[in-house]
Amino acid sequence: MRHVFVETNWVVDFAAPSPFRPPDALALLEKARNGELQLHLPSVCLTEARSPLSRLYARATGDAVRQFLKWASKENVIAPSDEHAVREALDQFQGRISSERDSMADRLAALRQEPNLEIFALNDAMLERAVDLSMQELNLGPFDSSILAAILVRSGELVQQGESDLAFCELDKDLQPWDKEGKPKERLTDLYDSVRVWVYGDFALQYPAKPAEWPRK
Repeated sequence: MRHVFVETNWVVDFAAPSPFRPPDALALLEKARNGELQLHLPSVCLTEARSPLSRLYARATGDAVRQFLKWASKENVIAPSDEHAVREALDQFQGRISSERDSMADRLAALRQEPNLEIFALNDAMLERAVDLSMQELNLGPFDSSILAAILVRSGELVQQGESDLAFCELDKDLQPWDKEGKPKERLTDLYDSVRVWVYGDFALQYPAKPAEWPRK
């Protein structure tokens, strides 16, 4: 079976207000539900996702549009019927956002009940590896070092169990093994290669494409 690691950015996309949930993030979970793959998520990501989610919900308001409608009505650049329709849509939007904000904790908690989604805590080996990574020249913050350590240690365990189809969906540039010009970051590349993990920059498991000859011998 294919094993796919995800982290905080996937949790945020999963639990974002429904109009802003990327289809690829939801499709990845659906593949797990259908038994097409096994997802793996460090448990600390559930906690870390709460702050960006709170900011995302706070920004999802119609205040700017309402300010525009007020100006447009005064300046007679919008028909009264159009203004009414937009205000009705805004009311529905904000009602939906408010309801989903109230149920955000339940949505996050429901992830623990999803089939083929392993939410694992950082163990001693992962914490020790995080300390080791923090002393290497990887330019990672403490949290990224912990996530990388979790991925590397858990992947190593899976490899020892005979698994070979491992991937990591990573949208965070700091943990991607390539720079903004697409050139490999050799240190990160070697770390991922050592545990046979191919890193994708999307949730569709498409980019960058995995070469037929990978992993390198």
